[in-house]
Amino acid sequence: MNNFKSKISLALLLISGAFMSSCSESFLDVSSKTEPNSENYYKTESQALRALYGCYDGWRQVSSNPGAYSFLMASSIMSDECYGGAGVGDGYGAQLIDRFDKAAAPSEMNVFEQEWKVYYAGVFRCNTLIVSDPNIAWEDETNHTRIMGECRALRALLYFDMVRLWGNIPLFTEPSNDNKEQADPQDVYALIFDDLRYAIDHIEADDNLGENNYGRITKYAAEALFARAYLFYSGYYGAEPVYSDGTSINRQEALAAVEDVIAQGKYELVSDFKNLWPAASLVPVKGSTGWDQEKSTYAGDYNSEVILAQNFTPTQNYDGDNDANRWLVNLGMRNINASPYGKGWGIATLTPSYFRQFFDARDVRRTASAIDLAAEGVTSVSDYNSGYKDWREYTGLNFKKYTPLVFDNGLPATNPDGTADFMINNAQPWVIVRYADVLLMAAELGSPNANEYLNRIRSRAGLPHAEANKQNILDERARELAYEGIRYWDLLRQGVEVMADAVVRSGGTVQNGGKNAEIAYDKAKIIATKGLSQIPANQISLSHGVLKQNPGW
Repeated sequence: MNNFKSKISLALLLISGAFMSSCSESFLDVSSKTEPNSENYYKTESQALRALYGCYDGWRQVSSNPGAYSFLMASSIMSDECYGGAGVGDGYGAQLIDRFDKAAAPSEMNVFEQEWKVYYAGVFRCNTLIVSDPNIAWEDETNHTRIMGECRALRALLYFDMVRLWGNIPLFTEPSNDNKEQADPQDVYALIFDDLRYAIDHIEADDNLGENNYGRITKYAAEALFARAYLFYSGYYGAEPVYSDGTSINRQEALAAVEDVIAQGKYELVSDFKNLWPAASLVPVKGSTGWDQEKSTYAGDYNSEVILAQNFTPTQNYDGDNDANRWLVNLGMRNINASPYGKGWGIATLTPSYFRQFFDARDVRRTASAIDLAAEGVTSVSDYNSGYKDWREYTGLNFKKYTPLVFDNGLPATNPDGTADFMINNAQPWVIVRYADVLLMAAELGSPNANEYLNRIRSRAGLPHAEANKQNILDERARELAYEGIRYWDLLRQGVEVMADAVVRSGGTVQNGGKNAEIAYDKAKIIATKGLSQIPANQISLSHGVLKQNPGW
């Protein structure tokens, strides 16, 4: 068994302010003998590699330097998986996101402002390296194309999150502080597919594989993301996407991408589903720090099923060094420690309706995916009453795949000796793509092996075989990929009404500070937003009205 520990497999270096989107043209043009800038940097291959690490850091900061609601959290809250949650005295931003209704929190008009800034800062870094490509003295062409392939895939990842979340966004393909109008989403997706195709074609088959490269983009990660983007675009927009030259992308091209991932045999399912998740497979040492090495079965951050993960380290501080998983504490049980589950802020409580609909007693994923507080004895721990009375939209169910950890002696398991901050030093990776997802995408895209792929997943879960029709595949995705930030986009790509119906059905009884309350949704308001999120009002003001708010907000 691999111990649960933080690994700095990739030195995601924070490069100087020359990469930041907030920098002015005059700052970038200041001559310096000691600090890298746009004039004296991007000249050598080693500088390009260092700049690539800065691009990875820019991508990581969407999770290590987020505002109140990271992409995974927002995706979960908007879906039928979760309510908004949080504390009874907190603001209602989570409820605004959950209800698709600005009336839920009229003053919360900038809930995604930090995300907007950090995503565009990451794009700025990628664009700066990409436009500098012709000026770099490359020593090795393989290194050249791999570095640029990774950089372009990172830009695609950033834009893919943004265009799904906000739909109508400015498109930048070079470093710029221009006040640009929002682009046609088709053009944003064209760039995404261009970038992913470049990565697929230019990152060699064995590049970036192995534990020392954990967190880096591979050819296979790019192929999986290509299929994911195709499924979303073709479903949500009801049309085939295109490359920037106008060439159409069809279902067969997307299928070929994931079939290649499968055929190359670089990945396989972890034999026991719970071993994918630290909280489901780590057993604490009684009365001490550490995990029982004989009883714990965690497969490790780096395992056979992970195709792409966003990697973190537990060294974040309050001085602007951002490298930890900052949203994880938000998903923890509200001020309740029940080892191995650590306390947090109780955002995104799980809906009982989703849990009942998709998990039956035979399914091993039921207990590996969600914490059932009553069934697991959490309601008997000393912290429970105070946490429960301070919890909004409590349902008795909480994240298990992603949750803070605490040792049996009550110290946070953010580092081996329990001395790191429980709020800012969590380092569990966010798994962006698993092999199970690839198998299910291939089945949905029409692989002749669809039945085999679907039933590999079901067999591991302890379920009988089923026919690989579209509904069965989508239902299996709901079980297998629950609480991983994927469900909402799977719903939305089936149509806004399908998404809205699922969200409306998830309403029900919760407890606010221990008192019963009802959650209900207005389907018309959800549909009015087209499933898109609110563009930060401050950004619209700063643009002097060039940016336009999304419908329904």
